[in-house]
Amino acid sequence: MSEKITIALAGNPNAGKTTLFNALTGSRQHVGNYPGVTVEKKEGVYLQGDRRIHIVDLPGTYSLTAYSVEEVVARDFLLLQRPDAVINIVDAANLERNLYLSCQFLEMGTPLVLALNMMDVARDRGVVIDPEKIASLLGIPVVPIVARQNKNTAQLMTEAVALAGRWKDWRPRQLSYGDDIDGAILRMEALITARGFLADRYPSRWLAVKYLEGDNPVIAEGRTRDPETSALLEAETAGVTGHLLRTMDTYPEAVIADHRYGFIKSLVKQAVTRQKPPETLYASDRIDRVLTHRLGGPLIMVGVLYALYMFTFKASELPVTWCTSGFEWLGTVVDGALPDGQLKSLLVSGIIDGVGGVLGFVPLIVCMFLGLSFLEDSGYLARVAFMMDRIFRMFGLHGSSVMAYIVSGGIAGGCAVPGVMATRTMRSPKERMATLLTAPFMSCGAKVPVIALLTGAFFASDQATFLLVLTLLAWLVSLLVAKLLRVTVLRGEPTPFVMELPPYRLPTLKGLVIHTGERTWQYIRKAGTIILGFSIVLWAMMTFPGLPADIDNGFAAERQEIQRQGGETMARRLLALDAARAEAALQNSAAGRIGRMLEKVSWLAGFDWRMNIALLGGVAAKEIIISTLSTVYSLGEVGTDQGALSETLARSPGWNPVLAMSFIVFIMFYSPCAATLMCIVREAGSWRWGLFSLTFNTMFAFVLAIIVYRVGGML
Repeated sequence: MSEKITIALAGNPNAGKTTLFNALTGSRQHVGNYPGVTVEKKEGVYLQGDRRIHIVDLPGTYSLTAYSVEEVVARDFLLLQRPDAVINIVDAANLERNLYLSCQFLEMGTPLVLALNMMDVARDRGVVIDPEKIASLLGIPVVPIVARQNKNTAQLMTEAVALAGRWKDWRPRQLSYGDDIDGAILRMEALITARGFLADRYPSRWLAVKYLEGDNPVIAEGRTRDPETSALLEAETAGVTGHLLRTMDTYPEAVIADHRYGFIKSLVKQAVTRQKPPETLYASDRIDRVLTHRLGGPLIMVGVLYALYMFTFKASELPVTWCTSGFEWLGTVVDGALPDGQLKSLLVSGIIDGVGGVLGFVPLIVCMFLGLSFLEDSGYLARVAFMMDRIFRMFGLHGSSVMAYIVSGGIAGGCAVPGVMATRTMRSPKERMATLLTAPFMSCGAKVPVIALLTGAFFASDQATFLLVLTLLAWLVSLLVAKLLRVTVLRGEPTPFVMELPPYRLPTLKGLVIHTGERTWQYIRKAGTIILGFSIVLWAMMTFPGLPADIDNGFAAERQEIQRQGGETMARRLLALDAARAEAALQNSAAGRIGRMLEKVSWLAGFDWRMNIALLGGVAAKEIIISTLSTVYSLGEVGTDQGALSETLARSPGWNPVLAMSFIVFIMFYSPCAATLMCIVREAGSWRWGLFSLTFNTMFAFVLAIIVYRVGGML
């Protein structure tokens, strides 16, 4: 049985689709993007004996009508890639709402297996489901499962593989939508079939329904491929629409949705019974009474964040020390094994000190992502969005912006790139723009190691408190800037916000390991590719062109004079001379010249030329700030025992808690990294918004840094 089988997983958000995907594929999965779009694409392999089955996890969606990029991606994959079977994961405790998507799968003719997930939750709520009855009514396999416990998942895959083997042709199910709609569908279907309209892509009946629903991507494609036929179909749609408006005061898409829900209600009535009244208060509801309380909820949220940061710093303290010590040892070994020269400088100062400074924080990142994954998988992050909606409305945004902020690092450790992409689900263009422009202010996973480095050097006893304060500061600044944008260049009324609160679940160990591993690997991969490349480039900029011959000869002559004089202080004087020469060479390098030029302005915030070099590298990726500081202090103090970078900064002249705080504030709010800037340009549709984000954020951050440095200095 060497035939390749592809099975797609589809379902509503919060139905347990990702949990099932992790349970089936484990570590045999990889993440990328769908061609041409930035929607995440997850694929993996399920092993059934000696057979490898390809699993594709489609984006979560409530419908296959094209209202968002995720819905278009899921639909196009099904219609164009034609997987051998589709597993539709539904929340058994909310069957009626989840089955709407199932109806659309049936209308497409997909070979479908219905997975009734969270049967334990349904049972606890007194919902009794007859899977055999649903299977007979729909004519498809139905398997009850509990994905988080891996219960019945093997049986589910057996049914899916068997279906893939016997269901070779897609056979669309015909649902009735009433005489008016059904008559129009028959006429349109005949026209589509006769003309072969988009026959290579879509089933004829499904295509007719899409025109009646006003599906813009399908209609636009039809106008491009065959304008004449598309015009006839649009005329038929207009005729039906006019008739329904005159007789029923409604539109075709509303009639179609009503009949689908009518079909679902009939199904549920026959196959589902309740042993408890619907108004019963379930465990999640009782917990929400406390965690989402109008006054107590936000206080609990702050406590949860503080506990997360305490766990992160306490649990990672010893492993971070081990990692940094390991890279120090490696640098010492390479330093002793190689003769002095550019190769030695590149390996020790450019690569080991640079990349090692970033990788030394991997244990901290693991702990941060582990805690974040726990909050996400448990369902608590959705409550954070729900609570913050009331506050966001005051600033011209709403709850959809909350999730974009959280993904970007609203709970420290996210990434601004997926945070900016998350705004594409927002309906209001102006709210979307205000959100994607302010989301990069959050404390992403790239900023956390920099913050941890500086707080460890100057605020070691209160690291968790400082990170909590900085997190709240990021939220406050983001909202204030969003309000500024909403009352100036992005004026408009806020739109309503409704979101689903998933039930609380105890995260599985397997799920936590997979989610934490994915995010940590992205961090490590970035350190081994982008940061390594920029570290080498910055090392070269900090090394060349070197000292002019006359100055270098002056240092050489002075060295000979010290050696000629001899004495007990000769070694100390030679060490000081080497350090002075190294710093002079660094100042004369390409990077040093740029840093000193910027120092004419940056002194207002207390930044010297070394810090300026690091901040320039941070525009490429914020982690590079650490690698650049490691390199610049390594090159600038040759011959001294550097130790950990935090210790080096703590004992360096000019550095103090006030300057460290000014530096942190600037890093938090200045230009987004290059990847985020490119994402802003792509999502906003214009390079001008990327340029605006770079310049406005940097100027704004510089003003804040000046205020912190000057006021802090006076205090």
